[in-house]
Amino acid sequence: MHRTLAKSILSPSNGMNVYRGCTHGCIYCDSRSLCYRMDHDFEDVEVKANALDLLEAALKRKRRRCMLACGSMSDPYMPLEAETRMVRGALSLALEHGFGFTLITKSDLVLRDLDLLKAINRKAKCVVQMTLTTFDDGLCRKIEPGVCPTSRRAEVLRVLRDNGIPTIVWLCPILPFINDTEENVRGILEICADAGVKGVVCFGMGLTLRDGSREHFYSRLDELFPGMKDRYIRAFRDSYVVPSPNNEQLMSLFHRFCESRGMMHDNDQIFEYLRRLDDKTAQTRLSDEWRPGKTRAAPPGRYGV
Repeated sequence: MHRTLAKSILSPSNGMNVYRGCTHGCIYCDSRSLCYRMDHDFEDVEVKANALDLLEAALKRKRRRCMLACGSMSDPYMPLEAETRMVRGALSLALEHGFGFTLITKSDLVLRDLDLLKAINRKAKCVVQMTLTTFDDGLCRKIEPGVCPTSRRAEVLRVLRDNGIPTIVWLCPILPFINDTEENVRGILEICADAGVKGVVCFGMGLTLRDGSREHFYSRLDELFPGMKDRYIRAFRDSYVVPSPNNEQLMSLFHRFCESRGMMHDNDQIFEYLRRLDDKTAQTRLSDEWRPGKTRAAPPGRYGV
């Protein structure tokens, strides 16, 4: 871990990453790709030491409240978060200034901040997104060695459900010849249905490999699944998109299952849900801001800045 000073923290779409790099050790991680121009070892996580100051200043400047997002490049709940508490600080600022929040993680450390997640959800909107890759804990420990196994993530989803926090699951990646089976996909979807997940994001059964992430993935395949690297090279060469041969069958299963259990399964619909502050929530905040004696504030919008 090392600390740096960032120039800005929020993207134009109101996303943020207070960390750069990760220690979860997932063998397929796209964030290792050379295109992201990381100038330090991936496991030597960069902590943006001034992130909270930058975030507070950015929120004060915004004319309209919106959903903030965290975790697109680095899991916000790596073990070092227990020490730095940067994500907890960001949640606290969102609550203080009346913004919604969504984050994506694989870690049960998210439950440490259940108090803030609930408070944000009462005041605005909070959605926790969680990645599930394999139903089998043994396989999970191989391909995602530095994070809690799937069974624990299922428990986390149920705790969030019981506390009124809506959840979205990312079903990815599905690794060809490794976890691209009906048993695996159905097992994950059963977890989602049992936990009352609102929707499941899936871009297809397979994964993507860029320069940098491909080399790391292949080196780990050699260690974990002897002979699998050569099978991938024969099947996919240096393709960016690496689809499962079972994609059509498994995607049909995915859509049928989600439809039958009332879970969203259209990616565009899910992303719109994640971006949107509900009308009712916005109206409640608007009423609070227009209390007698207060200066009339600009109405909060649904889609961001």
